[in-house]
Amino acid sequence: MYDCIIVGAGPAGGTAAYHLAKQGRSVLVLEKESLPRYKPCGGGVSPAIAQWFDFDFNPVISVKADSLRFTWKLGDPVEAKIATKEPIWMVRRDIFDHFLVQQGQKQGAELRDNTVVTGIEFKNDYWQVNTANGPVTGRYLIAADGAKGSMAKWLGFKERKRLLTGALEAEIPGIIENKPTIHFEFGLVKNGYLWNFPKADGYSIGVGTFIGGRQPQDFKKILDEYAKSLNLDLKTSKQYGHPLCIWDGNQKLHTQNAVLAGEAACVVDPMTAEGIRPSIFSGLLAAATINQALSGDTNALEKYSEAINEELGTEMAWAQKLAGAFYRFSNIGYKVGVKHPSAPQIMGKIMCGELRYGDIADRALKRLIPGFGG
Repeated sequence: MYDCIIVGAGPAGGTAAYHLAKQGRSVLVLEKESLPRYKPCGGGVSPAIAQWFDFDFNPVISVKADSLRFTWKLGDPVEAKIATKEPIWMVRRDIFDHFLVQQGQKQGAELRDNTVVTGIEFKNDYWQVNTANGPVTGRYLIAADGAKGSMAKWLGFKERKRLLTGALEAEIPGIIENKPTIHFEFGLVKNGYLWNFPKADGYSIGVGTFIGGRQPQDFKKILDEYAKSLNLDLKTSKQYGHPLCIWDGNQKLHTQNAVLAGEAACVVDPMTAEGIRPSIFSGLLAAATINQALSGDTNALEKYSEAINEELGTEMAWAQKLAGAFYRFSNIGYKVGVKHPSAPQIMGKIMCGELRYGDIADRALKRLIPGFGG
């Protein structure tokens, strides 16, 4: 009988495993893939996550990017060096995620990868997790199995506030010219953007939409056009499509002896589609919550939902308002938002965790929507 079983070895699951095991709790991490496993993702990580750990992430940082470039329909560029204490980390998710889990293993957490969870059953005061390799039992569960996972549904979270959108990504090998620069392209895709995130040995490029209920778009054609503009050849690279579970309002994230974390908890930023930092934050809170519950706090799980909604919800609500204003009228948004002299610095500070949406959203919305707040 484990104190806690964590389903999913992404950033949320790895973080929760590390912090729970460090408290001396017995932890089992179940992961359907064999680690390290490829995960389609731009791989931009806010250096602000370092405050939540006591080990060095440098071994898994591919490059650090301190420059931003924005374009509108491949023209009208805005370029800037971001003046933050620490540049944005670029990581490869197979390496980064596995590294997090390994830190948990060093603290005593157990990993069973290549293990598919087939169902769950609550037995009086513990969970039985059925896997293809046989059942395991734990007093508490953390469901961190991502946007496509089944845990939330099995736990009874059927009517969830989530905005399910999508992205298409490709990894293109190559030698980075000049200094590592993050590129955002607006205008080629509706209700989202294209990106080029540099790594030490190539580029992660992709396209995504972050507002639901719109006409489907030909992501492959759009991504191909973007790649050609960068003199990159998509024919040599496999493309990966994947859903995004974007935050769409405060919700209950706990149930009987279990909590949702990471994309299973729909914590992806509606403005930037950043999922790594909020997922790590949810894993951190999930670990603290389960630790308190194991110590006898009967209200700990309820406090988890409250804390996520309070800490992330306010920020996400601002991000959602900004996204709604910006992406629906992105031509205006580019002119009055992105091209504003302070915009690149503000964007860089938000991505690095040095600035919150709440600090700037009111001013930004007034620029984007005449009469806002009047």
